[in-house]
Parts: sequence; C-alpha cells; structure tokens
Amino acid sequence: MEKKMRVMTENPRNAETPVEFLRSWITANPVFFDRNQGQIPAEPIPLAEWELTVEGEVERVLSFRFAEIIRLPKAIVANTLECSGNSRSLLAEKASGNPWTIGGVGNAVWGGIWLRELLDKAGLKKTAHHVAFEGWEGSAKVKFIRSIPVDKAMSSTLLAYEMNGEPLPLKHGYPLRALALGWTGANCVKWLTKITVLPEPYKGFFMDNVYRVFPDGQEPASGEVVTGLKLKSIITQPLAEENLPSGPVVILGSAYAGEGRVQGVEVSVDGGQTWHGAECLGPDEPYAWRQWQYVWQAEAPGRYTIMARATATDGAQQPLTAEMNKLGYGNNGVREHAVSVVIG
Repeated sequence: MEKKMRVMTENPRNAETPVEFLRSWITANPVFFDRNQGQIPAEPIPLAEWELTVEGEVERVLSFRFAEIIRLPKAIVANTLECSGNSRSLLAEKASGNPWTIGGVGNAVWGGIWLRELLDKAGLKKTAHHVAFEGWEGSAKVKFIRSIPVDKAMSSTLLAYEMNGEPLPLKHGYPLRALALGWTGANCVKWLTKITVLPEPYKGFFMDNVYRVFPDGQEPASGEVVTGLKLKSIITQPLAEENLPSGPVVILGSAYAGEGRVQGVEVSVDGGQTWHGAECLGPDEPYAWRQWQYVWQAEAPGRYTIMARATATDGAQQPLTAEMNKLGYGNNGVREHAVSVVIG
C-alpha cells in the first residue's frame, strides 16, 4: 500500500493518501497520510524507557509509564484527521507549503484515554488556561510544541495508543499521541513525552509563525490560530479527467465538519447550475466524516463538471470558493474540489 502514496518530501516524510483509499469510512493505517516536521524515529522507543510528564500549572507534577496509561479507563472514538494545508495546491493562487491535493485527510478509530484523566490526577490550578504538547524531536531544527485551550483539553482530547484496532504505528506517533478531536493534525502532537499546563498559549515558532490564517503581507502572529476542521466535501469517485461510459455513474465522496456534524450533501453535474441530494452511507459519528453517494444517469456524451457541497446540522453550508490566505490553510471551497469528467 505505501508504494502508492503520493510522496511530496522524503526527508522529512510527507505523503498523501491515494484517492482510491479515501472511499472507505476507515482509512487503512499503511496509507493514512504522513505529515512530519522532522524525521520519523528509526526505531520505536522501548516502552520500559518511555515516560510521560505532566507539569506546569498543576498541583502535582506527575510522570506516567505506559503500563500505567493502559490501566486507566479506555476510550474508543472515530476521528477524521486532516492536515491544515490539505488541498492547498487546488487554490487558484499559489500558497507556500507542501502541494497537497485532497489526500491529506483520513478517518480512523482511535483507542486511548481521555486527557482529562491525567489532568484531573495532576490537579489544575486556577491559572491553568492552556495545555501544551511536546514530543520526540527527531531531526527537527525547532521543537514542535503546540498548545490548546484547557476547555478543549478537558472536553474532547484523546491520548491515543491504538489506531484502527492496532497499536499506534510508529509513523503516527507510537507509543502515544495527542488527538484534539475535530481539530487539524497540527494540534495532534505525535511521540508524546511531555504535557505542560500554562497560563497563556505557548509561544513558539509552530504557534506564532505558522498554523495561523493571515493574508500575504500581514504578520503571522496577528492571524487566527488554526484549530477545527472546516466544513468540506470531497469527491473520491470518479477521478478527475476520467473517461466514463454513458449510463448510471456512481459518484462517491466524503464530507466532514470537525467539531460540527454533517447534515447532508448535494451534488451538481452541471458546474453548479442545479443541485441534487446525495445519500449518506454508513456510520454517523461525532468528529468522523460521512460517506455519501449519488447515482447520476449520464446519457448525453460530453464533458461534465461534478461538484459537491456539504451542509452542517447548524445550517452552515460549504462555501463555493475558499478564502485565500498566505499558507493556504483550510481550503474547503466547492469550486476547488470540483472534478471534470468525459462521458463517452
């Protein structure tokens, strides 16, 4: 499976999932997208040597061995994880960063413990407002440290040690990674070794210089921090520029809304002039994408532009065109995700 990944950089490893593997509700571990700031560890750290520290604005500084982690109450949750820059290369204007198409996303069933289990044991002080995560360094020149608000940490953040029923793969953060459910991968630090509770957001390169939404010419730190996934639909079948026979054409895709919920998906086969309701398929879980299909009766030969737009349960609708920003984060425009096909 891994040989089919679209590799953008090898050092560090950044590769996206082939579209064909996005057609399942669960994305298989070997083809789940790779996003790294530094090298993946060559070997897994021996569990006997691994330790997780909780410190900062807490009543008690604590350390946990892996054997202690897995004895705590277990949680299993589905979560769609997406790179902040996914679909960057589809924007009309060029943006800095890896040229992701739609494969910087995947859905998995994660097993682990709720972060609040550890924070409750440590005891939060009144000055505890943010929680920072730090993992193994690798070859990264700057420490990859990210922080999230304490409310998010206590309500819906998982410390995952399983992925799709298997031990967390090394490339996805073995033995433990943080998962801020419904938020982008930038908030989900891998190879976790330290949790620091802070009075203010962590200040550092990966909080202040990148993973912020800001226009060209503006200071990065003045922009909004990248957090939740945006409402979005992607088309996974047919492929772009595919030649299809006339007759019934099954159009497949996925739609997701981060911390929100997908209400439904509409499909257009005439470039957005008319829209038709798609059928949602399979599980409907918080934080996980919805699979959908629409069967199009394609009779007349010619070139067609297929588009899909998602609607959330709060009434929000996926925008027709994405808002441009310097680093191309959060591209969820319908137009950018349209697919042109030829019917024979």
